[in-house]
Amino acid sequence: MNRWEKIEYKPAPLFTPVFGPLSGIRVLLNGTVVAAPFSATMMSDFGAEVIALERPKVGGDPARHQKPQIVEGDKSISGAWMQNARNKLSFALETNLNVPESKEIFLSLIKNSDVWIENMVWIDKLGITDELLLEVNPKLVICHISGYGTPAFGGEPKHLNRPGYDPLGQSESGWALLQGWPDMEPYYAQQYVGDYLNGLFAVNGILMAYMNSQKTGKGQVIDVSLTEGWMRVMDDNFTLWTQKQILKQRQGIKQKNYQPGGVFATKDGKYVNLGAYGKTAYEKTLKGFGIDLEKFPYEKAGGSAEAVASPLGQELDATFAKFFMEHDAEEAVNICINNKVGAAFVRSAEDTYNLPHWHMRGDWVKYTDQTLNKEVEAFGFVPKMSETPGQVWRGAPYLGQDTEKILKELLDYSDSDIKALKGKGIID
Repeated sequence: MNRWEKIEYKPAPLFTPVFGPLSGIRVLLNGTVVAAPFSATMMSDFGAEVIALERPKVGGDPARHQKPQIVEGDKSISGAWMQNARNKLSFALETNLNVPESKEIFLSLIKNSDVWIENMVWIDKLGITDELLLEVNPKLVICHISGYGTPAFGGEPKHLNRPGYDPLGQSESGWALLQGWPDMEPYYAQQYVGDYLNGLFAVNGILMAYMNSQKTGKGQVIDVSLTEGWMRVMDDNFTLWTQKQILKQRQGIKQKNYQPGGVFATKDGKYVNLGAYGKTAYEKTLKGFGIDLEKFPYEKAGGSAEAVASPLGQELDATFAKFFMEHDAEEAVNICINNKVGAAFVRSAEDTYNLPHWHMRGDWVKYTDQTLNKEVEAFGFVPKMSETPGQVWRGAPYLGQDTEKILKELLDYSDSDIKALKGKGIID
């Protein structure tokens, strides 16, 4: 009998404090960089016990080494790791089930987990299959995150096996072609926004599957692809195409179908994003700006693509541009706020951090980063919850920080067992 078959299930939380609505769920993570780790972070921020497996031979998750680094003495770590790896346990393990010792450890962890999240893509080469994992733990929720999907849910092999990254998903979905200016090359959203977006899709699927597993005793497999995530948030683009063969086009920073709508430069060299959709909002905006409604009626100057493109519509746009160039960004936004006009200061991270509003909402939290052994400040929690709020119980771990503790307390490995594993490239 294999070791994993003898081990008894130990419920969560075993290593984390009790807090949040997800306390009692244990998540095993085989994921790097953003999408899969972020989905686990969202769960750990609200009480789930997350064990992150990191390959020791390659220095763990590449997100640890993202540039620029935050340096403290002879130690350094990335800001991304500091922000997104908090509340996790780091277990150093060469996840190759072709190595007998690795297989025993991994399957023992699977038996003790409620959820397994991965974005490795090459799991078949490591001897990992959904069928094997569900045999070990029939209630397990399995979540695969990839660029173009996994074979069990269909698709062409040439696409399923492609490398997949957020900008590629934006491109293949049709989303990137809508970004930028008509007379320039298309653009794509920065800061891994698609990875974060699909991490949220993953959490949604995981929680639905977990609820079903608790009711039926049967686990299941979830397939989240970055490309399909972008396709899901394409608003009306696909229905416009399937019904009327209409293809939307890039329009830059100004709305073409209505105004006011777009980004305007300000007197102090910054920008304001102004938006007022519909006749009521249009009239309220013109009134707030002191612009003559009789001269610029909605139907003739702002209510359609034809109105916006007309000489009168262009004159109105120039009137808005002149207004903003006569005001600093903060001043202009305050005028808009006072007149209940939808507008936003296009802020830097510094501007946003310094706005008292977000501090008053408790959006910044402090905790000790385990690599630097230093108190750091990071963004807190979304969503906010009245009865079971998020919490940071520990900063991002250093590589392998919890390996021995988990081996002993969860998997019942003795000191001699652990000593026998060392030096083989399995846990170190």
